[in-house]
Amino acid sequence: MSTTLNTDCAIVGGGPAGLVLALALVRRGIRVVVLEKHADFLRDFRGDTIHPSTQDLLVQFGLLDEFLTRPHDDMARATFSWYGTELTLADFTRLPTRRKVMTFMPQWDFLDLIADAASRHPGFTLLRETRVDGPIRDGDRIVGVTGTAPDGEVSVYARLVVDASGRDSDIRAAAGLAPKGVASAMDVLWFRIAQTAGERYPFIQAGSGLIITIDRGDFFQIAHVIPAGTWRGTDADLAAMKDRIARISPSMASSVSRVVTSDVRLLRVRLERLRRWFTDGMLCMGDSAHAMSPAGGVGINLAIQDAVATARILGPVLREGIPTPADLRRVQRRRNWPTRITQFVQRRMQGPLLAERESDAPLPFVLRMLRDHPRLTHVTGRFIGLGARPERL
Repeated sequence: MSTTLNTDCAIVGGGPAGLVLALALVRRGIRVVVLEKHADFLRDFRGDTIHPSTQDLLVQFGLLDEFLTRPHDDMARATFSWYGTELTLADFTRLPTRRKVMTFMPQWDFLDLIADAASRHPGFTLLRETRVDGPIRDGDRIVGVTGTAPDGEVSVYARLVVDASGRDSDIRAAAGLAPKGVASAMDVLWFRIAQTAGERYPFIQAGSGLIITIDRGDFFQIAHVIPAGTWRGTDADLAAMKDRIARISPSMASSVSRVVTSDVRLLRVRLERLRRWFTDGMLCMGDSAHAMSPAGGVGINLAIQDAVATARILGPVLREGIPTPADLRRVQRRRNWPTRITQFVQRRMQGPLLAERESDAPLPFVLRMLRDHPRLTHVTGRFIGLGARPERL
């Protein structure tokens, strides 16, 4: 069975950037089809941080109250432990936002919220379990995408295709857009550990690598940063990981001792971005345009800001006709600078976080400044909580 759809905007990928863009466009009366390869959003080890700036966007969408009814945890200050030295990395309490906290919510709950809100508009279509196979071209211009759904082939024709499918995008490659890489010194190991009553850890602990701890209620989700290319999944690698974590966080050693190799997932960190985010008829945004490191947890925020800028710049164009390459270039110009500055900061964070011994890594200068001048934590809070260039609808 073959299905053909016509719409104003086809969005590849139902992640935070793709769904926020869809919601922002359908509210303007623009028809949107989102193609998502999975049947649902229940996928672990994804970004769960909902920044204060994103929560302000939820106010503009009229969704903040509904958002707060879903399971979540708030953090007014991001704490940091450097070989046992406790300090505040970022303070969000003075931000010019409605809610002055970083909120942690399982990404599937956040995506369900946005998809449900978009579905209340008649112009929204979400195609689940639909793998995008490639672009449809009319000469040199992309005019849609083809895909495979459970009941057969799908062709979606659109005035604009937006690729929000992530760092491993196939359609980006098929469109002839290749990222330029920036060498990354780190990889990330993801795993879970059981939680006992009253057990708490700092959000970030550093030493022989980095530990980020997300409280899931009945378990902790752990992200452990390691030097790039050092994990092969062997028993020796697992033993080395447990030894590093015990040195960074002795109180975590007992829980981590029960982790087995099959519990651990590897995320190879890439810092890369496209030289050009678009080709005629197609725009890339989020990780498809610029893959970020997990440092600072800012990737999801940056992608959502891309989506808001895209809707604001291209929404009026889509209401009237077909976006030109010059229109798509306006989005890249708007979002290129915050991408560059964020990746620059992430690169600078890598070195001190990967030292093997405390003697190799005295408290870095920036952390000494935050310790000695606590008011600076409001500056880091602004950078993390708002981003380099916050966007509004």
